[in-house]
Amino acid sequence: MTQLDEVQKISRKKPSHRKPLVIALLVIIGWFGVGGAAGPLFGKLTSVQKNDSTGFLPSSAESTKASEIATKFTAADTKLLPALVIFSGTADAQGIASVSAFVQKLTEAKVPDTTKTVGDYLADGAQLIPVPSKDGKGILLSVPLDNDKLAVPLANNKPALPEVVAAIRIAADTVPGFESHVTGIGGILADLFGSFGSIDTDLLLITLLVVGIILIIVYRSPVLWFIPLFAAVMALSVGGGIVYLLAKNDTIALDGQSQGILSVLVIGAATDYALLLIARYREELHHFDSRVDAMKVALKGVIEPIVASGLTVIAGLLVLGLSDLKSVRSLGPVAAIGILSAQLVMLTLLPAILVLCGRWIFWPKVPRHDDVDDRLSGIWSKVSDSVGRSPRRVWVGSGLLLVISAGFAFQLNTSGLSQTEAFTGKPDSVVGLTKLSEHFPAGSGDPTLVYVPVADTAKVIDILDSFDGVDSATVTLDVPTDMPMGSPGIGDYGVKVIDGWTQIQAILDQPADSIAAQNYIPAMREAVHAASATALVGGSTAANYDIQVANLHDRNLIIPVALLVIGIILALLLRSLVAPLLLIATTVLSFGATLGICHLVFTHVFKFAGTDGAFPLFAFVFLVALGIDYNIFLMTRIREEAKRLGTREGILKGVTVTGGVITSAGIVLAATFAVLATLPLVFLVELGFAVAFGVLLDTIIVRSLLVPALSYEMNAKVWWPSALSKADATSEAEAPDTDRVIEG
Repeated sequence: MTQLDEVQKISRKKPSHRKPLVIALLVIIGWFGVGGAAGPLFGKLTSVQKNDSTGFLPSSAESTKASEIATKFTAADTKLLPALVIFSGTADAQGIASVSAFVQKLTEAKVPDTTKTVGDYLADGAQLIPVPSKDGKGILLSVPLDNDKLAVPLANNKPALPEVVAAIRIAADTVPGFESHVTGIGGILADLFGSFGSIDTDLLLITLLVVGIILIIVYRSPVLWFIPLFAAVMALSVGGGIVYLLAKNDTIALDGQSQGILSVLVIGAATDYALLLIARYREELHHFDSRVDAMKVALKGVIEPIVASGLTVIAGLLVLGLSDLKSVRSLGPVAAIGILSAQLVMLTLLPAILVLCGRWIFWPKVPRHDDVDDRLSGIWSKVSDSVGRSPRRVWVGSGLLLVISAGFAFQLNTSGLSQTEAFTGKPDSVVGLTKLSEHFPAGSGDPTLVYVPVADTAKVIDILDSFDGVDSATVTLDVPTDMPMGSPGIGDYGVKVIDGWTQIQAILDQPADSIAAQNYIPAMREAVHAASATALVGGSTAANYDIQVANLHDRNLIIPVALLVIGIILALLLRSLVAPLLLIATTVLSFGATLGICHLVFTHVFKFAGTDGAFPLFAFVFLVALGIDYNIFLMTRIREEAKRLGTREGILKGVTVTGGVITSAGIVLAATFAVLATLPLVFLVELGFAVAFGVLLDTIIVRSLLVPALSYEMNAKVWWPSALSKADATSEAEAPDTDRVIEG
């Protein structure tokens, strides 16, 4: 049956659409019930975040093995999370007395908006001993917090750590004669949690506002824009509710970055699907008197590209499961759940609402049953004509532009960021680290921990003392927990030995979180292993180094696997081997060009120190998966048109009729990811810019010019080895002359 016959068959049917309208109403009621249950769960997502990146390392990492031994050197039921309070001021007898008075009151300091005190979160047996600096201008106080106690959310479902550190900061500000800052692992993680605190409110509201404005501009309707936005929020609520349940039961891990990406990804992808469906529905309303029949044909036309698009994104995300890092692996299922929710809602709830509402929602430009397709004229018709007139000039010009941009990608600094460089601003913990390094060795408060068999302790101490970059190396003594450090006679105690291991604390001359400190780790491990083959070098600096190693492993493994999986999906969708290779090659080129532009912008505009080690992988997964989306929308329509008009005419028709909707979809997705730049974290700002720019590059250059021009030159060969590749485009163009389109 030809497509024209199908239209005539549908139009001959006796209109009886009461049953479909009842089904639509039931679908809406059902989704309202699901949304009512999922919405409150989505609102609790922040309470199940885990943002300690060192806990995401693989078990094979040396720092992970070291951390297993490290727990034996602390209380058996305690995991320490030190918050360092640095007091800048005169460290004389009066100053030390003032800080000591602060210490006595600290345990009673109230945690904001709770009945808890700071003392409720201290490690058992913790000793708070002020330590003056050698230059007499600073005092350091280590506040050992209990990580297990902090893991329990507060009564208001907020994470405990930021509030506890806030209480410490408020109390420390009252010490006369000193400027105080809270830093160390505890302070930095508290500021990190604080940065993510607005993800479930401010970030979402900004995203919805931006998308709403774009939809109003696209539809020029005071009503229609609200429907896809409402459906997108429903999709996010459902996906977020599922993620909450899984994270709460430790089935998946959720961190702040994953939650932020989930929000913008679902809103952006769901709106894209809505734009595609509504554009096709509006087109079909010109050809059917019944809105039910119009929706049936519209759904038939968009379900294949939407499902295929979602599958490519989901496949790309699930390939992250091959990562060595638990934080990266967790993003895969979190985002995949969001995409699946977006597909289900946009292919069920959105059509039901549109059908039930009727044509009036398009007011003031209501589509009538008049067989008019207003998309066959305008700017995209001109773009299509330019591709048809000079395809080689178009693909050479656009391809050359991408190649030149991609050349700068090799200069992108992907060696990672220190924790202080991870913030776009200067939170208290970052300022505190700077003050700490002014008065104490830069690595104070967060030493590199080396675990050595007893017999090798002396040799390793000698190695570390002579190692360039180590300020001091001391073995942990078996001192009673109630004896203050620095007390007379403390040196009389022996070395602390547990299960045949000793612990050596190596204080580095660089901040523990810095890239410079991480660069010491490979040589330090080599030197230590030469003295003791079974020794382990751990601590936060070593863990950060191991994370960078894992990031490199992930890029080398996941990128080719993702390309293979996406290529298979495209081959099945387009029934071709050549077209998928063309789409993947152009999308990868676009990815390279995006990285090149990112280097220029990050270095010369944003003035960032570099990129997070995971940035290239995350950018690749989103850009390739999402960039392929628009090519899928285009090529599925071209393939359909090629069956009637021939490949070259099908290309020109496909570019013309999909230009507006795909460009609108690209703008929406780019805008949603750009919203990530509102968060004060360099990684998310960089990722937001990269995806936003890359999506626009794919939408405007790759999908509109490069792919159509290359396909036009290849003609029917682009469909090889399917039967369509053997068809003569010229003879196919003799098909019935009609601009009516059934599917695509």
